[in-house]
This record gives sequence, C-alpha cells and structure tokens, in this order.
Amino acid sequence: MSSFARYLVVGALSLTPLNAQAHSRCRFSPVYSQEQIRANATAFQNDMLFWESGFGGTNGVGYNPDNGMTYDGVILNQTTGIANISERHPFSAASKESLQVMVLAHAIAGDPRAMLFVSPSESAAATPLAANILSNKLQSYLAFNSSYPGFGGYLPWFLSNDTTLQPTSDFVNRVPGLDNGELLWAVYGLVEVLESSNDTSLQQLGTAWEAWLNYTKATAAPIFYHYNNGSVCAVATLNQTQLPTSLAANYSCEGYNFLNDPYEGELFTWWLYFFSNLTQAQKDQLWEVKRPQLVAFKYTGLVINTSFSDSIATNYSGLPVLNSSNPITVQNGFWFSSHEQWKLLEMPYLDIPLVYRIFHNAECVRTCNSVLMGQNSGMFASVNNITDPITGQIDGYISYAGTPSVANQTTQELDVVTPYSVFPTLLFNTSVGLAWYKNMLDGKGMQNLYGSSEALRRDGTGVSAFVSWDSKITTIVALLGGVGEFVGRRMKREGLYDEFVRVLTREYGMVFNESMGGSGLVGENVDLCYPDFQVPVVNVTDFETCR
Repeated sequence: MSSFARYLVVGALSLTPLNAQAHSRCRFSPVYSQEQIRANATAFQNDMLFWESGFGGTNGVGYNPDNGMTYDGVILNQTTGIANISERHPFSAASKESLQVMVLAHAIAGDPRAMLFVSPSESAAATPLAANILSNKLQSYLAFNSSYPGFGGYLPWFLSNDTTLQPTSDFVNRVPGLDNGELLWAVYGLVEVLESSNDTSLQQLGTAWEAWLNYTKATAAPIFYHYNNGSVCAVATLNQTQLPTSLAANYSCEGYNFLNDPYEGELFTWWLYFFSNLTQAQKDQLWEVKRPQLVAFKYTGLVINTSFSDSIATNYSGLPVLNSSNPITVQNGFWFSSHEQWKLLEMPYLDIPLVYRIFHNAECVRTCNSVLMGQNSGMFASVNNITDPITGQIDGYISYAGTPSVANQTTQELDVVTPYSVFPTLLFNTSVGLAWYKNMLDGKGMQNLYGSSEALRRDGTGVSAFVSWDSKITTIVALLGGVGEFVGRRMKREGLYDEFVRVLTREYGMVFNESMGGSGLVGENVDLCYPDFQVPVVNVTDFETCR
C-alpha cells in the first residue's frame, strides 16, 4: 500500500481514502529492528497508534458512530484484509466499553498519543471528537436504562448495531459483574479528567457521567450481593422490565459462581466496598472470601536441554538459571493469561511498592518463560483462535492460554500467541513490551488496515483474520499507562485512596510480606526478557491491502 494513502472500510465493500500524512504503510513492523525499538520506540509507537485507529479511532470499524457504542470485533477477508461488515460482531459488552472510555479519557486529558489514535488525520480535533463520542455513549446508556430498568444502570452483553441498545439473546434478564467492574472504574477515571478540565462543556459532561455512576452505586448491592457472606454474583439474574426498587425485579445470583478472584473480577469488589450500603463487617467479608484465591507461587523455569541452556546464557548473560534453587515468586494465576492483569490498567495498584514488585515479577516470568520454551516468537493470553482457511471463520475461542507452571489450570493450549499478551509488560517496561509486540506483528498476516491482527500460530502457519477490542486496545491503553493515575487522583479527593492502600497492603502482605506472615519475594534479580526467536517464514502471505 502507498505510504501516502490509507483506506478504511465504511461499507461492505466501499473504501474511503484518508490522508496518512507521514506515516508508513500499514505493514510497518518489519521495517523496525528490535535494536531500534530498544533505543527509541517513539516512531514505532506513532505508527502503531495511527494504524490501530483504523479499528477504534473516530473513523474506525470497531464502534457505531450513531450511538457511540463499541462492536466486539469484525472478521477480515482472508485475502484482502478488508473488514467484512456483514460479518462484524453486532454485539459488545461493558469490558469493551471500558477500553474505549479509557482511551478517550487520555485524549481529553491531552495525551498526544491518544489524540493521534482518536483523530489520526487531525490530532487537534481529538478532544471535541472524543467528547462527542462520550456524549452519544452516555445517551445510549441512559436510553437503555430507561427501556430496561431492571439492569439498574449496568450493561449486559448487548446488541449495538441499531441506534438503541438491547440485550443479546443470551443476556436477557442477566447481567455480569466482572465486565461492569471494568467499565465502572474506567468511567470513574474519565469523570476525573472531565471535571478537572477548564472547559465548561467538558465539566458538564463529567457531571452527567457522574450522575450515571452514582446510580450504579445505589443499585450495586441489590443486584450483586445476596447471601450476606461476602459472596459477589459473577452473573446476576433479574427481571429487566422492573424498576430496581420493585420486588418484582427479583434479583439473585445465577448458580454458585462468584467473583472471588484476585484478578480482573476484583474491580467490582472495590465498587461494592467503597460505594454500596454494606456494613463494615460485610465489606470486610468481601476480602475474607477472596483470600484463599490469593496464593504465592514460585516459578522455577522449564526443563531445558543443554544446547538451549547455552543459547540462553549467550543471549541473556545476566539471566540466572531458573530452578528450585533460584525461583521467582509470583501471584498464582488461573491460566496466568495476560487478560487476568486487566485490573492494573484501571486502579492505582502499582502505587503500592509490594504490589508493584509482585506484578513486576509476573512480567519477568511471562517474558522469560516464553524465551525458555524455545522456538517461540510470542506470549500467551486468552484469545480467538486462528481462521479456518476453508470457511473463513474463527476456530473457536482459546480461554486456556497462559503460563501453566504458575497457574492453577495447568492444561493449556500454547500453539497460538497474541500481540495483546504484552499489555501488562508495557506497564513495567515499554521497550520489552514493544519488542515482543513487534516480534509477533512480524508474522505474515499480522498487520492489516486496522492495526494488529488477533493472533497467530507460533509456527507461523495460521493467522486469526479478526480484529477486536480485547486483543488490540488493551495494548493501546497500557501504552498510555492505563487510567490508574486518574482514578488515584479522584480517590484521594474523595478520601478513598488511603483505604485502598491499607486494604491491599494487608491482603498482599499476608501472602507475600514475611513480616506479616507471608512467604516473601524471591527472584527480583531477574530482568524482563526480550524475544530471541522470530516467527518462521512459511507459505502464508500478507493481506493484499497491507503489503
């Protein structure tokens, strides 16, 4: 593709040119070397943000401009790489909404990287464009709540292809807590940015969003807290036509699945802890039921053959042998998928030194484990599988992908790697994170008109011809630093920050701080690892529109 024009799909087969200014062709990743990224990643980042905007920016295919709402993703033509609008996922969820909200918050805050993403053709227009999307989005939320009052302001998985929203067929009278926890704190950070602005119209928009947030505070416990034992519903059932104040709303937990995890589900726990009408004893129980899931675990590396051990010693002279005598302490994962670290994007966890050290260790394990596997070009996270070359459809979803040796689910599929697996790494070391990101994008078919492709096989023989919020914009949000700074600032003003620090220091301290009875941390002498193996060049071609 010409470096002077870029094409975005606006219909099933129609294309509209957009001035690409000085940005490279969409197949830019192989132009950069790992050494260039390690020295100065600015140019790579700018190209990355520019092309990713084709999915999530103002002219992107990942959201509905009529109502400001996200679409989950869209399937690409396997040959051309053009988005097949007839096969766009017409549905979305609060989790995807949270990603868009976080990027828009940064654009309004004036981050030039977010402004480039939101409005690649004219960064100066990014703030009003972002405000317009957010205004439309809020009106969609309010209209949905008016039509379906039983959700109490929360969002089920919804259809966003029409101007007005409606629940997907599998979420009629049901609402998830995890996805909404992600959205709530994203909006909380957004409100801080809007209300801190010197622009009166942005302040008013912040006040309107705050009113929506305040409503969810009032309905949180009635919808998601039922057994008076610290358990939080993973999914609540309800009568979506009834007001929350009506007994006919009939709120209850669906089955015996609860948000008792120390991963991204914890975001909703914090919402209940700070903003519901629970007693202090009930709030304390929220953490008591979670404690068995917060476990320290020691990574001891892999069983490596002699020749590969020699290559590690050559490439990483400072990397010690990782075994039972020299382990790395981490928080045990479910799959140890990068997806589980979503909470780090949204609240100021990394302000707390002990927590920072624990999650830095996690990225040492994530990056070094991928190197120690040998002949591995990427890292792992729950993601859509590759595309079936015959049907053009995705071969299902791979939830069970991470690092088995530090997970409680040890049976995993590790044939497919995904660029978004780098997002937690970016929070600690931009250079290492982007080196892994570039390494995966170098695979054939891993770049398209809308930025990065979903995933690829480690051996380079298959690509997921699909683009989605989870697999793309988590990376953008991490590159921007998440919204923890915005959220922390507001928490301080509302008198919540010290309590956040106190609770986390206690909970993590009991597990990891020796002075509090924890195991202590080892392995902090290990640095994050850069990739040392390239995606094999096989009989797979790049998309025609991105060569």
